[in-house]
Amino acid sequence: MIYLDNAATTFPKPNEVYKEVLNCMENYAANPGRSSHKLAIKAQSKIMETREMIKEIFNIPDPFQIVFTSNATESLNIGIKGILKSGDHVISTVIEHNSVLRPLNSLMKKGIEVTLLKVDKNGHIDLDKIKQQIKTNTKLIIINHASNVIGTVQPISAIGKIAKDAGVLFMVDASQSAGTINIDVEESNIDLLAFPGHKGLFGPQGTGGLFIRDEAQVESFKEGGTGSNSSDMKQPDFMPDKFESGTLNTPGIAGLCEGIKFIEKIGMKEIYKHEALLTEYLLVELKKLDYVKIYGPNDLKDRCAVVSINIDGVDSSTVGYKLNEKGIAVRTGYHCAPLIHNIIGTNNKGTVRISPGYFNTFKDIETILKSIVDIYKQ
Repeated sequence: MIYLDNAATTFPKPNEVYKEVLNCMENYAANPGRSSHKLAIKAQSKIMETREMIKEIFNIPDPFQIVFTSNATESLNIGIKGILKSGDHVISTVIEHNSVLRPLNSLMKKGIEVTLLKVDKNGHIDLDKIKQQIKTNTKLIIINHASNVIGTVQPISAIGKIAKDAGVLFMVDASQSAGTINIDVEESNIDLLAFPGHKGLFGPQGTGGLFIRDEAQVESFKEGGTGSNSSDMKQPDFMPDKFESGTLNTPGIAGLCEGIKFIEKIGMKEIYKHEALLTEYLLVELKKLDYVKIYGPNDLKDRCAVVSINIDGVDSSTVGYKLNEKGIAVRTGYHCAPLIHNIIGTNNKGTVRISPGYFNTFKDIETILKSIVDIYKQ
């Protein structure tokens, strides 16, 4: 199988990730932070090591500002629902994933005012429109760093400055960028950063995290056992225990640690360069096919390794089915980001999404290109 669905989850993972997950399960998968025996201490040590790795990769001031979650969706829900209260105003965009749109839609029923800014056909946000929409009750700006539908990369440093100058909290959804595109929470004035472990960070599924700057003052999402202040019925108010009730996914976090080490070994710039070269080759060759419609930016500097297309006269789901029969994995449909399809004109058909990853080759791209030609000619 040629796997070109890395925007959903990266596959395969580095061998080191598999080995460490199994090593943890076999040798130290005790309950971290709950007991004083050596297995629990080793589990807690691995989790702390992973916090430090995440701290370094995103330039986070304090590793205890990092909360482990099950995925970016949980991270976004913690931030959005833990900050916004009745009467608050939040600014986001129509290019967001449902992990942002659905929580916001739910909160509108509770007195939260939501502004969803339009983007152009290439997915870019008008920065002046952000400034114009900021009000006295604006509490939060939420931006998708890179689109999971058309690959558009937003200028988060410029948006972060707008938010900081206005005294508004800035939250970034890094689901498609973490591990591939450099993110510096200090440089970009990011107050909350939601990221998955299972995509560009090469960790297992069921892992993710949320950076919370102290000034954000997010309310706890759930309460329960933390291994700290256990004689008190009140939830701890210090980080990260405030948000980490229950047993953490130690084997998953151990694997995530090795995924980040792999990025450090290869180099994030090299990973990005490889994915960019594959994406560029794919785009150049697709443009030669006049029956293929390509969505999103033409300039690679504004695009991550996500390419959405349609083939004239062939439904996107049919294309996905036929590619699967040829041993090629892509995703078709709306990609859990429904509003952007109104902008790019795919509201009634969705798209075929091709998302190369670090472990793909030019031969993989050549194979899918040939398959697209064959599908059109059938």
